[in-house]
Amino acid sequence: MSNPETMASRWMRFQNRLQARLSQRRKPVAGFVSQPEPRTVGSFARGRQLVAGNLLFAGYLVESRDSGLWEVAAPNPAFDAERHGFAWLDDLASVGDAAARVKAQHWVWGWIETHGRGTGPGWVPDLTGRRVIRWINHALFLLRGVDPEQSQALFRSLAQQTWFLSKRWQAATPGLPRFEALAGLIYAGLALEGLEELADPAIKALARECESQIDEQGGLPTRNPEELLEVFTLLTWTAASLHEVGRGAPMAHTAAIQRIAPTLRSLRHTDGGLARFHGGGRGLEGRLDHALAASGVKPQHPVGLSMGYARLSTGRTSVIVDASVPPQGAASYNAHASTLAFELTSGRRPLIVNCGSGESFGLEWRRAGRATPSHSTLCLDGYSSARLAEPVPGTALEALVDSPTKVPVEIDDAPNGIRFQGGHNGYSKVFGLTHARTLGLSFDGRGLSGEDMLLAMDDPAKRRFDKAMDASGLSGFGFDIRLHLHPDVDAALDLGGAAVSMALKSGEIWVLRHDGKCILSLEPSVYLEKGRLKPRATKQIVLSGRAMEYATRIRWTLSKAQDTAVAIRDITRDEPEFD
Repeated sequence: MSNPETMASRWMRFQNRLQARLSQRRKPVAGFVSQPEPRTVGSFARGRQLVAGNLLFAGYLVESRDSGLWEVAAPNPAFDAERHGFAWLDDLASVGDAAARVKAQHWVWGWIETHGRGTGPGWVPDLTGRRVIRWINHALFLLRGVDPEQSQALFRSLAQQTWFLSKRWQAATPGLPRFEALAGLIYAGLALEGLEELADPAIKALARECESQIDEQGGLPTRNPEELLEVFTLLTWTAASLHEVGRGAPMAHTAAIQRIAPTLRSLRHTDGGLARFHGGGRGLEGRLDHALAASGVKPQHPVGLSMGYARLSTGRTSVIVDASVPPQGAASYNAHASTLAFELTSGRRPLIVNCGSGESFGLEWRRAGRATPSHSTLCLDGYSSARLAEPVPGTALEALVDSPTKVPVEIDDAPNGIRFQGGHNGYSKVFGLTHARTLGLSFDGRGLSGEDMLLAMDDPAKRRFDKAMDASGLSGFGFDIRLHLHPDVDAALDLGGAAVSMALKSGEIWVLRHDGKCILSLEPSVYLEKGRLKPRATKQIVLSGRAMEYATRIRWTLSKAQDTAVAIRDITRDEPEFD
């Protein structure tokens, strides 16, 4: 018997193909209502690599010096999705010279010739929305020097893709994919002559998505910071497009922008990058600042949690903590078992990080990146605080299950700074123990004090603990407190193995010390970063011990060395790497 998920996906693919073929009956539009203003931000370094024929998509590098983009065999579906989404056009436009323009024109009109008749994996709502936005954004760059026949082919394809979006946006998954589809439809409907009637229903639909998908904290159900940035960017772009044609954005649309802006500011480290949680990366360089500036929302002091994250920030130091229940159901397909994990950045330099999403490096790296040991938090007896369910039939999608259901949190002022206190019951079901974590950031940002506790909170929990202890032969349960370091941090054991010294490229020295109740070690780790060919090697600090009683407490401190200057002029530029 066929499973319903597979039947549903087959039906969706059939409908996409059908509407893509029917779109070929659309007449080309004559041109733009007004000259489009490019809003996307690309990478100059990646653009130069594309001009040289180095295609790096979804963690795969394909060298294609002479052939076109569409003749290259895709190593996996993620590679195909990236090239069909055309975000790489931003990178070529950021180079902007004649060679980059020729490459962009060759690849855009190559797509029209190869896939423009409704074929290929690019005819899905989210990729079509992403592609249409890029074509319109960079139309002047693309149309320079082309003949009228090529120009007409571009406008014909834009009209066809816009019509396809009008028929298929509802098939996009709620969340970022649907926002991309609707934004593309609005963008095209407002920019292209005679298609405004296609934009009107999409404007209302986008407002409804804002109400249903953006919560009161200005967050998404996935709790993915980078995904929130992408949604925010799409909303600011579409709002700007509406204002340019003399139409205001609906109230729900504007209200969503106003809710998201302070949340993104809370999720931004002092170096300008986003906290890396639940499948999200740091975000494209410049994208966050550009989007916040375009929104016009003034900074405000955050109160409480932002999309379930706590922020401690003083001096030049930022600490961001995953302080809420993990995403649930379909929203958890990219979620991580990261409850109470934190990241710390000092000035322009990340110090404590999470390993990140390994999605671009394959299924096994993706699973490893989602496990608790890949995060800067406590892991008990090798267990993650949440587990992965069986894949959804016919897919590689794995939801997060058996995750913490209670995550009480308190943030208040301490005598010498700001204090975070939180706990989660992710280990209670098996071990009867609750993980409680206290983090205190000093007023000058030069010191972070930490305390991790494993507690049997009540009589039922103590009985579960006793039962688990009996099963272990009264040997207790091993735990590891892991603090993953950024690859640029130079770390070494110090004071005869009683401390770890960490040197940042800025010249700052940080030192970790502990209360002596556990074993301190420096072990290998990895930093999983999008846009790389392979994981980057790095190190992790590990504090190891055994929980033998109803209450186990470990104290540690992370502080700048006394001879580290209060203000360091960190002006060394980090050149983008391509490995």
